[in-house]
Amino acid sequence: MDVFDGLPDPIVVDILDKVGDVKTLLRCSSLSKRFYSLVPQSESLTLRLDQVVTTESPPDSPVSNFFKSACKPFHGLFSLFSKPAKPIPATNLSPVIPSKLLSRFDRIKNLDVELPGEDAKPEKGAGIKWKAEFGKTLKTCVVVAFRSASTVSSPGVESDAEFVTGLKTRVEWTINALMAASTRHHLMSLVVKEHKEMESLVMHERGGEGTVVMKSEGLREFRKTEAARDQELEERVEKKQRSVVPSVRMSMRHAPSLKLKSGICLESATLVIVRPSEEYSDVGDDELATEAFAGSCMYGEAVVALLKRNKNTLDMNSF
Repeated sequence: MDVFDGLPDPIVVDILDKVGDVKTLLRCSSLSKRFYSLVPQSESLTLRLDQVVTTESPPDSPVSNFFKSACKPFHGLFSLFSKPAKPIPATNLSPVIPSKLLSRFDRIKNLDVELPGEDAKPEKGAGIKWKAEFGKTLKTCVVVAFRSASTVSSPGVESDAEFVTGLKTRVEWTINALMAASTRHHLMSLVVKEHKEMESLVMHERGGEGTVVMKSEGLREFRKTEAARDQELEERVEKKQRSVVPSVRMSMRHAPSLKLKSGICLESATLVIVRPSEEYSDVGDDELATEAFAGSCMYGEAVVALLKRNKNTLDMNSF
């Protein structure tokens, strides 16, 4: 008898959990009747998507026409610009494919989803990272971005025109991060509804640009809300192919030139903390921002430095 055949089922399932990769486990399920029955019991999975299905129509992009209506305190400010910068495309993902890939599993508790890195940087040389947490809708989003990084520091003083131009760019970065996050949230909506035992869901890009997190409380909140969601909102979400972003308040900190301890100088460094307007409170902002980028040396150091800067707040309508 094969020694592996002598292992108790719980031990085999634990081994399968260590494997984690969904596609590998699905191949394992074809090896024998025993594997076919045990693979669906895996609780911790990693789903790596090499490609995603897009719909025929592109996702809505409010960036190009959003500035006059969305940013209340700066109404009319962006009319100074005849042509907005090219937005970061939010990948239009189909919620069907992940659901089908995971349909064989019935005890998922922890799911990590790796998406192809399709989001473009706002411009050449720029860097951006964001982390968003969702429940039934957006809970928080933290965005850190910069226009360029070098070892040569600039004077660090902005003219009024440079400030206005920079503000427009920073709002674009934030809007596109929110669009990308809401698209990913919608992508996994069917999976969350079908797998009611799930306690943790993390979605991230292969390039590490953006991360979406749904914790146990948020997952329960989403399922409860989905059961009572009205038809009008359902049609709106399906048309957009992303979740609706609620009205939010953005707490924005900015440095024209930020010199890090490592010697790197970040031009137009920006930290934006986003929360829904109805539940807005800046209590815990420091902890939220530092935790979001704790594993990234440069971005983490930039967050700590930017938290010492003065902040400005902007209100943004739902979209």
